[in-house]
Amino acid sequence: MTARSALRRYTLVCFLAWLPVGLQVPSMVLLMTERGLGLAQIGLVVTVFSTVTVALELPTGGLSDVVGRRVMLAVSAVFLTAALLLMSVSTAFWMFLVSGALKGVARALSSGPATSWYVDTLHRLEGRDADLKPGLSRGAAMESVALCLGVLAGGALPLVVPPELVFPLAAPSLVGAVAAAVLLAVVLLALPEPPHARRSLGGVLREVPATVVSGVRLAAGGRVLRRLMLASAASGVMLMSIELLTPGRLAQLAGTAEQGSTAYAVVAALGFAGSAAGSALAPRAARLAGGSARGAIAGLVATALSVGALAATAGLGGAAGLLTAGAAYVALFVGSSVTGLLCLEMTHNAVTAAERTTVTSTSSLSLQSGGILANLTLGTLAVHAGVAAAWGVSAAVVLASALLFVRMPVTGSSRAPVPAARAGSG
Repeated sequence: MTARSALRRYTLVCFLAWLPVGLQVPSMVLLMTERGLGLAQIGLVVTVFSTVTVALELPTGGLSDVVGRRVMLAVSAVFLTAALLLMSVSTAFWMFLVSGALKGVARALSSGPATSWYVDTLHRLEGRDADLKPGLSRGAAMESVALCLGVLAGGALPLVVPPELVFPLAAPSLVGAVAAAVLLAVVLLALPEPPHARRSLGGVLREVPATVVSGVRLAAGGRVLRRLMLASAASGVMLMSIELLTPGRLAQLAGTAEQGSTAYAVVAALGFAGSAAGSALAPRAARLAGGSARGAIAGLVATALSVGALAATAGLGGAAGLLTAGAAYVALFVGSSVTGLLCLEMTHNAVTAAERTTVTSTSSLSLQSGGILANLTLGTLAVHAGVAAAWGVSAAVVLASALLFVRMPVTGSSRAPVPAARAGSG
């Protein structure tokens, strides 16, 4: 296998892993509503998904480092296929709960193995000093493209599918299940992995806790990783403030909840497109800034300014409010994706294959912890002091997190690139 072949396989898996997610996003809440669930029950389904994901993040990350990347991705695809099939035929509350739990398992299993497979493969082909930014940026961009296309297709499918063939709101989850099945086939056929040493089930299970503990200690004790975990938590605060407050703000601007939902679907698709652009621009941002840490700072400053723009324009109404909110939303996803990609590169450069997925799962857990903190505080702040105040706090948190990258120790290819004319000199 060549580096180019590995990149093609990696980007295809990235696309297929997130396409089913994008497909079911627009219709998920509406499907549950049409099947008789109330808002409290829908919230519980989402809570079950989040709780299962958080609970399994570290154990599944450790298991991936023990048994291999391809196995985890394949099992994740099986769970996702089953979850979306069940969701499409669910008619009772308990069925949606089970579907949410299955999706949580799938999400936890897929958190990190694909990227770890690509990094491990590239290191075997080109050595530990291989530049990870180009490949990781393409993978992240493909994830965002998949979400963007999935959201648009998922929103359109209920309008075009014949009602006598399938319940319209169930069509996106059915198509998502097909996409997840295709992902399973691609993972099994296109992601070769060197065989691991034969182990008994008991031996594997005994190794997982040790791997988890080792990865967590590394993340908490390493100078680079500790800063990256804190930055991930700050990003979680920002993302939750956007997800929590943007739908209501757009509904207020659009005039009705239905029109606000449509506006949010469009803005979300644009945001995913902005995320793809940010991921693609990340290597250039690092090159222009003089290194990955400085590129991450530039992305954080752009993100903070964008969230600040949301806060500053929270009093605008009508078309002007919609346009400024949409522009700020796209800009913040460009900036946050630049930072996210460069943080991912620095994370992989700071660890070895033995704890790679565990550490990336720890980063994901930090992101979700920041989101939980924002969920508990910023919503209340918005109720009592207004949306502008909540977004202002979020912008301040993001801007403060840029300090974490000042004098960041460099590892591997995250250092500033050497100009071609000087490479090998001295």
